[in-house]
Amino acid sequence: MPTVTGPDFLALQVRDLDVAATFYETHLGLRRAAASPPGAVVFATTPAFAVRTPLPGVDLDAITPRPGAGIALWLHADDAQGLHDALAAAGVEILAAPTDTPFGRTFTFADPDGYAVTIHDRA
Repeated sequence: MPTVTGPDFLALQVRDLDVAATFYETHLGLRRAAASPPGAVVFATTPAFAVRTPLPGVDLDAITPRPGAGIALWLHADDAQGLHDALAAAGVEILAAPTDTPFGRTFTFADPDGYAVTIHDRA
């Protein structure tokens, strides 16, 4: 029986591709990959992470309480507290304050589309 080896590509459907891509570049320091398909911006991460225009029939404004509810999206950073402080200073909505966990320092913020993204700093 064939087996799945794990996550390979993660993409968030967003309202405004330029706003979302700029947010992840400016505030999280992600770099765009050399090539992206039409309607998407792929970042140079492993596994691949992207923002993309919504698929047909997806209405992000109709999803409550927020897009991605029920899915935990965690990204690694080398300094979670420093990133938290920079995001808070930039006016980004913090959903869960920094705390120490088995995964290092963690906190959760809302991106421009309302996705809850948790940052941790333990490798």
